[in-house]
Amino acid sequence: MGAEQAKTAVEKKPYDLDNAMLTGTIWKELLRFFFPLLLGTFFQLLYNTVDSMVVGQFVGTVGLSAVGGAAAQIINLMVGFFVGISSGATVVIAQYYGAARRNEVEASVHSAIAIALTGGAIFTVLGVAVAPETLVIMNTPADSLYSSAVYLRLYCLGMIPNMVYNMGSGILRAVGDSKKPTYYLIAGAVTNIVLDFLFVGGFHQGVAGAAIATVISQVVSAVLTLRAMCTTDDMYRLSLRRIRFVGKYAGRIIAIGVPAGLRSMMYTFSNIIIQTAVNGFGTNTVAAWGASSRVDALYWTIIESLGTAMTTMIGQNYGAGLYKRVRSIVRQTFLIATIMTLSISGILFVIAPVMYRIFSKEQIVIDIGVTITRYLAAFYWSYIGIEVFSGALIGMGDALIPTIITIIGVCVIRILWNVIMVPRYPVLHTVLLNYPITWIITSAAFVIYYFWYVHRKGIR
Repeated sequence: MGAEQAKTAVEKKPYDLDNAMLTGTIWKELLRFFFPLLLGTFFQLLYNTVDSMVVGQFVGTVGLSAVGGAAAQIINLMVGFFVGISSGATVVIAQYYGAARRNEVEASVHSAIAIALTGGAIFTVLGVAVAPETLVIMNTPADSLYSSAVYLRLYCLGMIPNMVYNMGSGILRAVGDSKKPTYYLIAGAVTNIVLDFLFVGGFHQGVAGAAIATVISQVVSAVLTLRAMCTTDDMYRLSLRRIRFVGKYAGRIIAIGVPAGLRSMMYTFSNIIIQTAVNGFGTNTVAAWGASSRVDALYWTIIESLGTAMTTMIGQNYGAGLYKRVRSIVRQTFLIATIMTLSISGILFVIAPVMYRIFSKEQIVIDIGVTITRYLAAFYWSYIGIEVFSGALIGMGDALIPTIITIIGVCVIRILWNVIMVPRYPVLHTVLLNYPITWIITSAAFVIYYFWYVHRKGIR
């Protein structure tokens, strides 16, 4: 749509004037939507951290390695792909909702839940069937292989509620509600924390207890999300009897969601390649690496929550034809992301030694973890362009090219680095250097493509 068409769309105002995402002060609405998301992801981080903390303290280093090592990477691969699919639903529904197109919203919502149920069933079967073989391929240390397989298989039994919650929360965010998904995630997090201490600390069920606690918490979050969607009077109301694939709308969700899911998978797949290299350094390094993912998740929860808020806001404004406002959202998000990134980098650099003592009593694990976190925190700034500009493009409905950029900039380069450089210089710092190199290259590519895209589309 060109600039003249955009002007006409704005003049006609085919959207709800009471929708603050379309009419309110951008930075205020962005932060209003962002903070509940952040609170929710913080609680998700909290219960993931409690998993590691409880297992590390009650089971030991082998248990910590099982929960935070290769099994966690495989889980991230599957869940990350489906979160990408749910982001496709978020974009599609946000655009229809912003344009106040009720029939399209209803059809998209029911198709999205059908996708969630189907995807959850597929991932359950795959996860249970191939867990041991995949962990062996990833060079999982022998002393944690059995525990890792147990944790992974039990976790996969909760894939259907996991997928339903992720899709449902994506739908709620699409219509501008970031509070309910947060409340339901908090309910699941509290459930998980209580059950972690009960099953692992009280009943001494080890990593199996941690996995069962997580599955039960996912069921709680999914049920609450479905209940909210089934009882609303808004146009996104869900009727369980009407859940089915509606070709046109399921197709749009998949067209945007699959590339976004593949992008997420590429990140996780590249991390699996890195995890395989890390596994060669022994159990202490694997344990520190797993704990480091919990520590620096403090930054990722913040930047990804901001990116989600921006993508949703752009989706609604783009659907309503407010293109000048879309550009303003991107600029203001970039500024906010920069301030947050520099602040968190400094905080993590200072408090890293304290945080690692939560996960392990062994000084060697703590020292390795602090090295990892301080190295990565120094380069977080180079990731900002990836989050902001890729999120903006997806919000406008362009998911294919961002996927290609990610595959080349992240996955391919990291694989080449691990194949060529790590064997030549087999030390932890060689592995860590993967991250800043790929962040800088990929951010630069996104910046170039974003400005070309908005110029070609006449989005001014």
